[in-house]
Order: sequence, then structure tokens, then C-alpha cells
Amino acid sequence: MTQGLRIGYIVPQFPGQTHIFFWREIQALEAMGHAVHVFSTRKPPRKLISHDWSAEAIARTTYLGRVDPIPAAIGLAKMSAKGLPLWMLREGTGFAHDALVTLAAAERLRKEAAARGLDHIHAHSCGRSALIATFCHLMGGPTYSLTLHGPLSDYGPGQRVKWRHASFATIITRKILNEIEQSLAGYLPERRIIRAMGVDTEALKRITPYVPPEHGRPIRLFSCGRLNVVKGHQDVMAATRQLLDQGVDVRLEIAGEDDAGGTGYRAELEDTLKKLRLQDHVKLLGAIDAGAVKAKLEQAHLFVLASWHEPLGVAYMEAMSMGVPTIGTDAGGVAELITDGSTGYLVEPKNPGQLTRTIRSLVNDPDALLRLSQAGREHVVENFRASLGADVLVEEIQRLKGTSQMPDPAADTQES
Repeated sequence: MTQGLRIGYIVPQFPGQTHIFFWREIQALEAMGHAVHVFSTRKPPRKLISHDWSAEAIARTTYLGRVDPIPAAIGLAKMSAKGLPLWMLREGTGFAHDALVTLAAAERLRKEAAARGLDHIHAHSCGRSALIATFCHLMGGPTYSLTLHGPLSDYGPGQRVKWRHASFATIITRKILNEIEQSLAGYLPERRIIRAMGVDTEALKRITPYVPPEHGRPIRLFSCGRLNVVKGHQDVMAATRQLLDQGVDVRLEIAGEDDAGGTGYRAELEDTLKKLRLQDHVKLLGAIDAGAVKAKLEQAHLFVLASWHEPLGVAYMEAMSMGVPTIGTDAGGVAELITDGSTGYLVEPKNPGQLTRTIRSLVNDPDALLRLSQAGREHVVENFRASLGADVLVEEIQRLKGTSQMPDPAADTQES
């Protein structure tokens, strides 16, 4: 029997409100017989710790972000010998700041990796967590890899340093891969795999068959996503107002919280709700756990998320896995998940009128809703299971362990 891998797994601010995917992937890796050691920068704000598995996740996570001058000094000495001052000049002040605040975490991670005998570290981020993994490797720690979950511009400076020394990378969409192959040409690892985030299609499975809305009964819409202007919740509210004005009785529930734990963009959405006179028709549920999300999906007639930009969209996958007909926006990489008119529907972002027309058309066509329920579920089961991401990680790490050409942390450390 092949010995299981010992994998370091680093996620920023774990376990946050959108981190169910990482938890599923950790469980999938462990079900395959591999040991997963979880690291994070720091805990998320208390109001964003919403899952029924959060306490277990926190208990098993090593947090690297505390300020400690001794590891920082050790890290600075080691990385200065590798050329860090030159990189700081070339990459700019933003990178210099990130480098200085991550050095202690990188040295701490290196020591943890040595003590636990880790074979490899995977950073599920291209932000500071990726820089921690990079510095850890260059200071003598294990090989590392990255996952890019969105546009590179979202993940801060120093991307050439982070990517150049990685053993491989997974990128969630073809669109994003094409972008980085242009912007980071000459700095990318040879192995670049398109592998989307996925969902647990066995856990996200209906208890009862999907039933379209009944004539004369309210239409139940459900949405799930961070309370942020780019998620387009305000556009779904506007569409809800239009539907009500047209005589369509609609109830909308939105699960998710803002990044400040309820003191940020939520206030603007609450104002929008009042201005549109939707208090009796729209509810902001806050951050809820996966079980509650599943229960809401079980009850919903339609899932609607009107993002202005979405790299791909785990929330869409969850709805489709649950057999809920899904409406998204033709923004970012969503079209690589939803085929318009086949596995779901796509509308233009920032277009509440088109969203209104699409919802109204679908709720009056029960046959189309039943077809979308089945097609969406089948598509996600085939192409977006959480276990597929775990399979890719294991395959790539085993490829590294089986070759004599594993990157040498002492070699090629000068940026050209």
C-alpha cells in the first residue's frame, strides 16, 4: 500500500464564511489516506465564523500571523541572503511591506513543516499566504504550489516572486489562466492545471424532488454571497421590486455577511431594502452554516446571484448540485460553469430589468424549471465535484515526489 502524503494546507483567515470548499477538500484528501496539516494567517472576524464545523477547523489550524520579532529576524537574515532586498526594490513598496510582515510567519511555517515532516505545502491563495509559502520554501522548507481563485489584481504585489518558485499551480478557469499567461510570462511554473473549486455533490443532494412554484403561491428566490457591492444583491432587490410591481408575488432571502462582520456594506443594503419598500419581501439572513444553506436551497424555486464580477462561483455550484434552477450573470468565468439556456441562465450584470424578465419567464414555465433542475445537477456532478480538486493535488504532489527534478530551494533565487 502506498504511504499517504503529508500535506501542508494554508488558507488565509480560515475558516471564513466562504470556506466550505476548503473544508470539503481537506476531508476528501483525508478520505484518500493523506494527512493534512492546516495553517492560516489569522482567524476571521467572530461574526464570520458561522459553520457547524468551525470549532473543529479552528482547533486543528495552526495560525502563523502573530507578531514575533525573533522568527522575523531569522527570516529576514535568511531571505536577505537569497536576494530579498533586490526583490523589494524591483517589486515596489507594497511588496516590501508584505515581505516584512510575512517573514516571521514563513520561518514559523518552515519549523512546523520540518517538525511534521511535510512533503509539500499548498497555498489556496495568491496573496500573503502564497508569499509565506514561497519564503518558507526558499528558506529550506518543502516545495509549494498555489491556487489562483480570481483575477491576479485581487492578490497584491510580488506575483512574479510567488509564481516563479512554485512547483505547480491550479487555476479555476481558462479565462484567468489566459490572463496570467500574458501578465506573468516567464515566471510561471511549467505545470499549470485548470481545476475549478468544487462541491460535495453527495452532501448537496435533494431530500425531496424539485417542485416548480404553484399558481397563486409566492415565488421563493434564494441568493447566497458576501454582502459586497460586486455581488449584485442590490440588483436582485431591484428586480424583486419590479416583479412585485408587475403582480408577481416574490419572497427573496439573501444569505451572507459583509467582510466587517455586519458593520460594512450591510447598512447600504438595508437602506436599499427600505427605499424599495421590500421589508415584507426580502430578508438578509447574515452568515449561516452549510446545513442552513442546504435547507434554504431545498425550499427555493430559483437561485439568483447577480454578481458584477465572479471568477467562477461556488454558490452557483451548490444551487445546481441541489437541483435548484440557477440564474447567474455573464461576468468573469461564470460562463465556464453555466451554459445559458442549458444548465442555467445568464443575464448581463447590472441589469435588473433583464433579470426581472428572465425570472418572470422561468416561473411561468414549469417544464423549463424541471429541465434546468436536472441538467444543472448532472453538470455539477460530472465536472465540479470537490473530490476532483483533491485528486489533482495528490496527483501533482506525487509527480513531484517521484521525480529527481524537484525544485531546489537553494537554486535560482535571483529574479532576472
